[in-house]
Amino acid sequence: MGFKMGIVGLPNVGKSTLFNALTRTAAAQAANFPFCTIEPNVGDVAVPDARLDRLAQIAGSKQTIPTRMTFVDIAGLVKGASKGEGLGNQFLANIREVDAIAHVVRCFEDDDVTHVENRIDPVGDAETIETELMLADIESIEKRLQNIIRKVRGGDKEAVQQERLLRAALAALEEGKPARTVVVDDEDRRAWKMLQLLTTKPVLYVCNVGETDAAGGNALSAKVGEMAAAEGNSHVVISARIEEEISQLDPDEAEMFLTEMGLDEAGLDRLIKAGYELLHLETYFTVGPKEARAWTIRAGTTAPKAAGVIHGDFERGFIRAETIGFDDFTTLGGEQAAKEAGKMRAEGKSYIVKDGDVLHFLFNT
Repeated sequence: MGFKMGIVGLPNVGKSTLFNALTRTAAAQAANFPFCTIEPNVGDVAVPDARLDRLAQIAGSKQTIPTRMTFVDIAGLVKGASKGEGLGNQFLANIREVDAIAHVVRCFEDDDVTHVENRIDPVGDAETIETELMLADIESIEKRLQNIIRKVRGGDKEAVQQERLLRAALAALEEGKPARTVVVDDEDRRAWKMLQLLTTKPVLYVCNVGETDAAGGNALSAKVGEMAAAEGNSHVVISARIEEEISQLDPDEAEMFLTEMGLDEAGLDRLIKAGYELLHLETYFTVGPKEARAWTIRAGTTAPKAAGVIHGDFERGFIRAETIGFDDFTTLGGEQAAKEAGKMRAEGKSYIVKDGDVLHFLFNT
């Protein structure tokens, strides 16, 4: 089950530098001019989780395989993107394909790096991007409403539902609110998701600060934090330049560098974890002598659906899941000890997998 987070923002806010660090490559050209990223760069990033190494150590696993999140570096948007300014239409289409948005805003002063609007105002930048996404959604909704009018008049149930949801989104957008503020009933969630509106995507604001502000942020990032809290969104503070430097070091050197900078952990680790929380994702593990592996699921996933992340046959032929909690597995010293202590449970089709569960699936072929 793959999850994609799109990195967006105005030109020259540090998106490509951040992407370079995330993917540990220089695949995205970081240059001091707009539109240096013409095609979206895509990179899979390992999700940091110390629990995986601990499980592998206890089980004597030969290798560890972390779960991964996909990041898409989307070229810089500009004012007027909803009308095709810059390379707007192409970039907006790229955003539709991601599950969430990491919105990078510039919270640093640097005369050598130009700003597309010649100002340093991260809240204003965020509002510019949000406005363009909202305008694009309004245009999309109006076109769709025109296209389904005949089906609605004919009583087509799907078209009637679609019209109702589109009009609810349009009402919010015309009030200056993103579509994600619309309250959607459970029976409408699938149809709502199928609308693929840009402003339904959850947003994580990434405050790109200078190196000296990496540990505590600054006044600009504090303003972004206030804005995010007011919207019900979240934010993280990162120095993309520091993260790119760290990405070129070996683990021991990186740890020393972080200590010197007064940082408890890499900003990228915080970003990935925040992305996980934003998408309501959890991790379960499979552990054996060959490998210890982490798997990503959405919170609330049943055992058969979790099994299906490994292989569709596991879900189709699901019998039961042998389950050990992470704390029990590590405290008792492994699967056999947990089993002997009565801490291994047999869970059926209705079981909701918990974050940290160590699972073994039994299924019919």
